[in-house]
This record gives sequence, C-alpha cells and structure tokens, in this order.
Amino acid sequence: MLIACWSSKGGAGTTVVATALALLLARHGEGGAVLVDLAGDVPAVLGLPEPDDPGVAGWLAAGGDVPVDALTRLEQPGAPGLAILTRGRGPLADDRGAVLAALLGADPRPVVVDCGTAPAGVALTLAAGAGRSVLVTRACFVSLRRAQAAPLRPSEVVLLAEPGHSLGARDVEECLGVPVVATVDVDPAVARAVDAGLLAARLPRALVRELRRAA
Repeated sequence: MLIACWSSKGGAGTTVVATALALLLARHGEGGAVLVDLAGDVPAVLGLPEPDDPGVAGWLAAGGDVPVDALTRLEQPGAPGLAILTRGRGPLADDRGAVLAALLGADPRPVVVDCGTAPAGVALTLAAGAGRSVLVTRACFVSLRRAQAAPLRPSEVVLLAEPGHSLGARDVEECLGVPVVATVDVDPAVARAVDAGLLAARLPRALVRELRRAA
C-alpha cells in the first residue's frame, strides 16, 4: 500500500500528518511501515539528527546500476517498527520516478510518502501513482483554489480545522469532489510534541483518534 501525502499550499502540516500516519501504521502492522521523506523535514519532526546518508536523492542519481536491494539498505530507523528513507542532498532526479514508485508500491509494508507542497517531478510521479493520494489542507479559500488548479487529483483529504474558518468538511468535499477522511483540530499539543522531538513517543491523542480513520 502506497500512500502519498501532499499539500497545495505551505503550512498545511503535511509532514506532521504523514509522519503520524506512518507511526500509526507501524504500530499496528505486523511488518512495520516505511516513511519516505521527499520534503526533507521528517528527521526534524521526529527529533532525529540530520542524516548524512545518500537518501532517495542519492539513489535516484545513481541510475540503473544500483543493486536491487540498494533502496532497502538506505532505510534508517525512525521509531519502533518505522523505517525512514531520507531525502538526501541534491536534486531529486525525476527520470527514475516511475521505477521508485514501482519499488515502493511493491513493498509488502505500508509506505507513506511525504511529497511536500505542490509536488513536482519525482514527488508528483509518486503522488499521482499512489494507491492513495492524500491532500492535507486547511479549510481556507486560497488552499482550496490551489488544490483545484493542481495537476493532481487527490483520492481523499485530511482537513486541518482552525477556529475562525467558515468552511468545513462538507464544503471541502463539495469543492474537490473527494471525501474528507479525517478532520484534525489545530492543537498546541502537536506543536509541543514536535518542538520537543517527542512526536513518536507522545503522539497526541487527538491526532491519533482522527488519523486512525485514514490509516
């Protein structure tokens, strides 16, 4: 199962949602889960040191001569049951995006990809080819307008709900024509867990409760 998380506008919380979703899948799946970081922020969200491995960027740059198991050997431990494929340094060469999507899609473990904001290149290839393409968005006019104009149609939405917005889940569903599978309230407890590097150890209950519906 390949799940791609992305947003149409910055500040939507895509990395936190993708990481939390992968943590939940790792906890409840027999073989764990994989989190692929194309945006480069997952280590910071999990309170891990900045990686120095080649990551996905290095694997893509190496071309077709890399061994079959090279991608798996790049996995780093992120939390119990959770393996991380870091972004790595340099550009994400997009000529092998389809190969990467096929390898991740064939993994027996659930794979969550943080495709970042307005995905392009490899991130767009993965988001478009994933079994589940999850748009993470706030219920604001600008975000929804950009989502409508994106070259990518989500299969479902995770909605971040903030006080003061007049739009709700039903409005988002009518606008985009896809279901809202989870509505996550903007909660200071989430920010505190991320700032302290404790998201994996102390996943806030409100986040767990809502994202279980999307897991």
